[in-house]
Amino acid sequence: MYAPPNFDELIERRGTHSAKWDMMEPIYGVPADGGIAMWVADMDFRPPACIQAALEGMTAHGIYGYFGDDRAYVEAIRWWMLNRHGWEVAPASIFTTHGLVNGTALCVDAFTAPGDGVVLMTPVYHAFARVVRSAGRRVVECPLAREDGRYVLDIAGWDALMTGRERMLILCSPHNPGGRVWTPAELREIAAFCQRHDLILVSDEIHHDLVMPGQKHSVMPIAAPEIADRLVMMTAATKTFNIAGAHIGNVIIADEGLRLRFRKRMDALGISPNSFGMAMVTATYSPDGAAWVDALATYLDGNRKLFDASLNAIPGVRSMPLESTYLAWVDFSGTGMEPGEFTARVEKEARIAVNHGPSFGAGGESFLRFNLATQRSVVAEAVQRLERAFADLQ
Repeated sequence: MYAPPNFDELIERRGTHSAKWDMMEPIYGVPADGGIAMWVADMDFRPPACIQAALEGMTAHGIYGYFGDDRAYVEAIRWWMLNRHGWEVAPASIFTTHGLVNGTALCVDAFTAPGDGVVLMTPVYHAFARVVRSAGRRVVECPLAREDGRYVLDIAGWDALMTGRERMLILCSPHNPGGRVWTPAELREIAAFCQRHDLILVSDEIHHDLVMPGQKHSVMPIAAPEIADRLVMMTAATKTFNIAGAHIGNVIIADEGLRLRFRKRMDALGISPNSFGMAMVTATYSPDGAAWVDALATYLDGNRKLFDASLNAIPGVRSMPLESTYLAWVDFSGTGMEPGEFTARVEKEARIAVNHGPSFGAGGESFLRFNLATQRSVVAEAVQRLERAFADLQ
């Protein structure tokens, strides 16, 4: 039976092999004792109870052999995409990877060659560039423009940057770190850009369930069905339900030719899913999971309002309007400080570990990214520390 979640419950994560909490001191110098971890994109909340029940059923049985008969898992994915996003997915189009960074790497490997250009709309999720460069491909940065404090497309500017040696565009939809929910019209502009320059479009929609009240995400296959022959979709339950450690994601490909190419690379690399992740996804792509994420969106919206009200009151500091994700993208350029100074105030004085803007590519130089997916009391403590760290600007 579904029980409403208690997102205010404080859960100690230090000493649990948490990358977010146990690595902030060695990486950022923020002390484990008294520091606040607001960097790695996972949540400090327990996932839905249906996930715990599924895992307890597996451990009670006590046999952890190879997973077979994935029909319930596939149907859970199809149910979720249809009921939450109005998108009908064919069973044969679903591939399971070890998370979506792995899915991105497989797409780069399957659909491009060494030396090819891969287009990123920067600033954007830092793992994209790392994967592209590590594979011997070229990162082609197409900077987003800003209007009224939010990111917008600059298609004309991007057209001028194309050389004909680009083979792929990786889209982050909704956008991380800017939090934009791209409109159907914007998605069609991106699709037309890919058609015009003959690019495979990889649409990473891992945050598509994490939208603020009043916002609506549009999946690319519905917004631009005309590009089905060059579209690769990436989705996952991991961000939605705080199960990132399961390392499981879906690459969904409607086009048969692209599917064949992707399957060959998966087979060549011996990629197969883990049973724990599949059990978690099957359990949570369900009515109980839907009720949980609806409650989560309302709670995150409250955290957003608290954070923005405080940060935007600091002269020269501006938090980009957050339409989706739980990742606040904060611009410090108005303070007149160099990145080293405002970053030191956040990390050394406020003792908060955050992601540094330059790691997201061109356009991120004056920004820091804050993870708001934590208890309201932790957000309140963080904003009080930030107010003190920048008190001389008041």
